[in-house]
Order: sequence, then C-alpha cells, then structure tokens
Amino acid sequence: MLGICRGRRKFLAASLTVLCIPAITWLYLFAGSFEDGKPVSLSPLESQPHSPRYAAAGPRERESLEVRVREVEEENRALRRQLSLAQGRAPGPRRGNHSRTYSMEEGTGDSESLRAGIVAGNSSECGQQPVVEKCETIHVAIVCAGYNASRDVVTLVKSVLFHRRNPLHFHLIADSIAEQILATLFQTWMVPAVRVDFYNADELKSEVSWIPNKHYSGIYGLMKLVLTKTLPANLERVIVLDTDITFATDIAELWAVFHKFKGQQVLGLVENQSDWYLGNLWKNHRPWPALGRGYNTGVILLLLDKLRKMKWEQMWRLTAERELMGMLSTSLADQDIFNAVIKQNPFLVYQLPCFWNVQLSDHTRSEQCYRDVSDLKVIHWNSPKKLRVKNKHVEFFRNLYLTFLEYDGNLLRRELFGCPSEADVNSENLQKQLSELDEDDLCYEFRRERFTVHRTHLYFLHYEYEPASDNTDVTLVAQLSMDRLQMLEAICKHWEGPISLALYLSDAEAQQFLRYAQGSEVLMSRHNVAYHIVYKEGQFYPVNLLRNVAMKHVGTPYLFLSDIDFLPMYGLYEYLRKSVIQLDLANTKKAMIVPAFETLRYRLSFPKSKAELLSMLDMGTLFTFRYHVWTKGHAPTNFAKWRTATTPYRVEWEADFEPYVVVRRDCPEYDRRFVGFGWNKVAHIMELDAQNNHMGTCSHLPRTFHGPGALSSTIPYIIGHLSRNMNSSCCPMLT
Repeated sequence: MLGICRGRRKFLAASLTVLCIPAITWLYLFAGSFEDGKPVSLSPLESQPHSPRYAAAGPRERESLEVRVREVEEENRALRRQLSLAQGRAPGPRRGNHSRTYSMEEGTGDSESLRAGIVAGNSSECGQQPVVEKCETIHVAIVCAGYNASRDVVTLVKSVLFHRRNPLHFHLIADSIAEQILATLFQTWMVPAVRVDFYNADELKSEVSWIPNKHYSGIYGLMKLVLTKTLPANLERVIVLDTDITFATDIAELWAVFHKFKGQQVLGLVENQSDWYLGNLWKNHRPWPALGRGYNTGVILLLLDKLRKMKWEQMWRLTAERELMGMLSTSLADQDIFNAVIKQNPFLVYQLPCFWNVQLSDHTRSEQCYRDVSDLKVIHWNSPKKLRVKNKHVEFFRNLYLTFLEYDGNLLRRELFGCPSEADVNSENLQKQLSELDEDDLCYEFRRERFTVHRTHLYFLHYEYEPASDNTDVTLVAQLSMDRLQMLEAICKHWEGPISLALYLSDAEAQQFLRYAQGSEVLMSRHNVAYHIVYKEGQFYPVNLLRNVAMKHVGTPYLFLSDIDFLPMYGLYEYLRKSVIQLDLANTKKAMIVPAFETLRYRLSFPKSKAELLSMLDMGTLFTFRYHVWTKGHAPTNFAKWRTATTPYRVEWEADFEPYVVVRRDCPEYDRRFVGFGWNKVAHIMELDAQNNHMGTCSHLPRTFHGPGALSSTIPYIIGHLSRNMNSSCCPMLT
C-alpha cells in the first residue's frame, strides 16, 4: 500500500512539473528579455526565420533568440520523457506487450494466453528490484549423461562461477559415466562455497521410458519432467539449465525473478524464438500444442513446493498420454510436454524476458532480444550444429563461449568473503598439512607440491571397452604433455589393445587437444583409448601423479607401464596376453620386463623379427635404451643374454634400475613426491622389488623402441634436471 501511495505521489508531482515549469520558463524569458525597454517576442510565428520581426532584428538578437527557443524546447522534451516514465511506473495491472517482438524490459509474466483475459496475478510491482541475500544459496539442476555432455557442463559451470557472488548448490542428474567424471572433477576442483549432489539418472529411466522421443537428447531429454520427484522434498525452488547454456551475468539476477511469481505461477520460461510451434516450417508440419510460439525449456525456474501441491506428476503424465495418442512421439523431448501442459493451464507460467534464454538455433528471432552486449544474460546453443549455427552475431557469441571454454578453471577457486563455507574435511586436512611445512626449508616447494590438488577431468573423450573375458587383458599406461601429441597416432597404430593416458594440459591446451583428436581419423576410430586431463598448476611437472591417474582408471587385470616416446612392436599386445598365462602372473608376484631400444634416426624401417632387430643393433641403427647417457638404468636387463635367449629368464634388481614392465593392476602406485625429471621410475621399481616381485625378461619378440629424437626426449625435463639432485637428497623415496 505504501508503494502504491508513493507511486501516485510521484505521478502527480511529475504531472505538475510538466505543467508549471514551461509556464515559469516562458514568464522568465518574457520578463527578462527586453531590448531598449521593449519585450522581445518568443511566439512561434515571430521566431521563424521569415517572420517580419525576425527579419528586423539584428544578427546578435536573432542568435540569442534561437538559443533560448532551443533551450525551452529541450526542457519540454526532457519533462515529457520524465512524465512517460512516471506513467510507466504507475500502479495498476500491466497489460503486457501486445506486439510480436521480444520485450527488452523486465518480464511481467504476461503470455499470449494471458492476453486473452487470464491476467490475474501477473502485474509487477513498482519500486526496486528484489535483491538476493548475500549468502543465500542458489540451487541449480542439470541433467547430464555421457562423455560429451560432461565436457559441456564444465563450460556452463565455468560461466556461472565466473559471475557468481553467492554460494551454489548443483543438483546433477547424471548417468554412471557423467557422475564418475564430474564427481572427480568437482572433488579436485575444490571451489569454495560450491556443493554438488548427484542423482542416479539410470534409476529414473523407468519414469519416462514409456514416452517415444525423436530428439537427439534421447531418454535423458525427458528427465526434467520428474525433478519434483527426484530432488529433495525440502527443496522449494531451483533453476534448471540445459548443458549447452552459457551465462553472461550473475545467476543471482535470475534467482531474484522467483520473487516476482504471483498467484499460481510455478514455471518461469522464455518464449520460444523460432516458428516451430506455429506449424508453418514445412508442409504437413504438425508440432505439439503450445501457446503461440510456445516456450523453450533450456532455462526453467521451478517452484518445486507449489508444483508438488498441484500434483505436477499427475498433470504432465495425463497430458502426455492424451497427446501421444495423436502425436505418437515427442520431437523436442520434455519441451513438447511442458508446452502441452501450459496450453491447458496457462496460469502456471511466468514469462521471462527473452534475454534469459537467447536461443541460437537456425531461423530464430534471437537478435530481437538484445540491442547491446550489456543486454545479454544467457546464451543457449540449442541447435545440433552448436557453434556452427547460422546467426547474425554468431561470431561474437562463439568468442564468448570460447572464452569460458579455455578459461583457467583454477582462477575460479576464489573465496566468497563474508559467506561461511560448509566444513570440508579434505580442505581442512590439506590446510593443516600445509601449515606444518617449514617455508625456510630448501625443499619447501617440493614438499608442498605433493599436497597440490590438480583439477582432473577423466575420460575427456568417448571411451568404450570391455576387457577380454579370459582375464589376460593388458592396458598400455603412459603420460604426456602437449609437445608429445604427435606420438598418439603412431602408438595407436602399433598397439591395438586398450590405452590409458594422462595428459598434463592447461584449459586452452585441452581444447587444442580436443580439436586435434577430433580431426584425426586414427584417434576417432579408437574407442578403447582413455584420455584423462590433469590441469596444469604450479611450476613442476607432476610425472608420477600423472602415471597414478592413468593407472587408477584401468579396467584390465594387467598394466604395461610405458612412456609416450616408445612405440611397441607390432603384435606386442597379443604377445603379452600369452605371456601373462605362460608366466602365471595371476597367481604369482612377478613383473615382466619388456626390453627397450632407441634410435637416433627420425625415419626407421621397423624390424619385423628379432633377427632383423639384432642386425640393426650390430649396424648401429639401434641401441639399447639410454646406452650413451645412463647405462645403469637398463643394464640389469642383461641384453647380452637376451640376444641368445629363447625363453624368459629372471633378472635381479640393481640400484638405479628403471625398466618398462607388465604388472598386475594391484601393483603399488608411483611416489608422487617425485616431480620433473629423474628417479621417478627408479623408486617405483625399487618398491616392486621390496614387495618381492620377481622380475623376468621376455626373450623372444617383445621389445619397445624409442621413437625419433631419442636423446632430445629429455628436453622438456631439462628445467627440472637441477631439481633431480634436490629431489633425491631432500625428498626421500619410499622403501
């Protein structure tokens, strides 16, 4: 009531101002403008250039007269604008926008159905915009399934975190693949004031599997319909987002719109910006029923508590069953059913301004949602073409999306000052361990490195592999950085079995790798290669951490611990599987050594037999690995014996021994305290020996070859070479 009174007073004051000020202004000009005691007329007629009085006046008088006239007219225009604004803020029901364009002003909740007479509860209040409390938690729900959608979620989350000023609670309805990927990502991301809960999407399939769906999102595209049943009963409201959304503003602004819901409004939606639901896209086009253009469900505001009271489950099910009798299937997944429900119950909707869901599919009217960059709030790539969609301003939108795609996620680990975070045991333990370190210690940076939590994105690309049923399967394990990408295709050609790789990359490099992989026929044809991204942080190369990440996510019973610079002989995968049975690795603690060789040539005719390899050794085309710089590293392999051996033989461990081995999956991890170059594999082999793992060398065909540029392979680690001595003297190995 107080707000209405104030609004009326403002309206009255503005009206009086418009009426009084021009009169006073003209009186002032009339009284103060005299020439030789005679008043100067300012009538419109006499102010025209061709009037008699105007012609008789001198140049200075005419100039003064024109200036005053312009000033008065400008004041009148300003006052008229002020009056129109006051009228726009006056209390009373809003009629909404009757035009077909998309309003740039704050949403009123009006929709086309409401224009037909259903306007109750949709008027907006005058006064200040509702404000979200500083530490109020904003709840966001996202349905995510599979490897590609998991990558999309990361970009969406980055855009939200970049702008946010409030605690966030993400509710992720995910399949087992997405949950494994995103749970690890958020655990290692460790963003303050962010909570993540997962809900098993596979358990919800039975709720929507009866609905035929032609949309590319599949069965997961229908799961937003069951959020009232899936999310916690005490959760009252939630923002629901598609994975192909990018935020350009603080999500708290969208959360504040909940305060504008009136009456029975329980759904906040943006009008669909294409002609899909108008039914005129092609001949015999028959879309699901909708109000006018319908609504897009890429961004939804749900009042869960009210929806439950309205029996939303029963409402949408009855509507879907009725419409499916004629439509047979959905074309746009949950969006079709939401629109059919709204068609029958238009009072449910609060229409959001269209800048909360700027839809970039083909043939949309999205450009009518904004006049300037500052108008943009949410960008929705709702076309199967994604970044390749045709749009007038797609280049700008694409650059905005790529900014978040390549943005360093570590920079988003910022505290929300004044908002207490929930107690995190892992974070508290980490801080305690860091506080116990002596910063004056010469090895402080090395010791601190072992507590660094590197953000990790598992299975960056699609992975699909079932291990062989005979329990002999072997996975090649390696780690690499950006400068070794060129080795991937060659390794895939030489090793047909499963591969687990840990890549140490920045966010921008991860996208370069993605483009490289997607452009490679060799890599895209292989679904049994797991790429795990460990994001860069700090000054050291965490070589053993990378190996551990690759080892931990192996699904086969045996591992071939190799390096990225080595190309296996053709057929090595099958040979090792046979050797696993021959050496009874399943029931004994053995490590099977694969002899390693290197070449100084960039081009090499790969030997097809042991005899050919021996010939190349004799000619100096090949060498035993690191023969010129570190013979102790592989000397215990006993290459002289290997030349004539026809059966596997036992090898005794010696100091500094670092062979490449096949071991069981339950072998110990690498000591992550070793970073950079030097002693990292030596410590692991020592531990294998300390645990009574007998080592044997394959005598016949198996071997690995070091790729071109063998001696230069340590160049990426030369910077860390000085730390090798510090590492060994200050940071003890496990024994």
